Amino acid sequence: MSGRIHRYTAETVWTGDTGQGTAGYRSYSRDHDLKIAGKPVIAGSSDPAFRGDATRHNPEDLLVASASACHMLWYLHLASTRGIVVRGYTDAAEGEMTERADGGGAFTRIRLRPRVTISAGDPAVAQSLHGEAHHLCFIANSLSCPIEIEDTVEVVSA
Repeated sequence: MSGRIHRYTAETVWTGDTGQGTAGYRSYSRDHDLKIAGKPVIAGSSDPAFRGDATRHNPEDLLVASASACHMLWYLHLASTRGIVVRGYTDAAEGEMTERADGGGAFTRIRLRPRVTISAGDPAVAQSLHGEAHHLCFIANSLSCPIEIEDTVEVVSA
């Protein structure tokens, strides 16, 4: 399977022309729709710190969510192949972005806090799978900022 290329497409449509276009910094909305064929539209905006709508998803939120979801999906795959029965998985992920003086910036770290509940399998193996999931995660491998993992594994009876 090595070397296979997968392509993903998305259409971003700006919906924020309030009648004046971008005549001024405050004259337009940052609202946009993210469209992926055959899937629900995601209502996007910029972060409220950058004049965005707090009720819509922003690219920074989606980046952190993507890193978290990718890690989880790899973890669940690995658990299913190693005899670990996962019964619950949550992650309170957060990302930190540092803004530069020119207004640009970059994420300086993402912290994943997966809490996994298992009903069968070795808890030590369950915990070790986070390192392997991180190594395999497509999103983590595509980012330049460090991703920290603070995991918790809880064992419950089946």
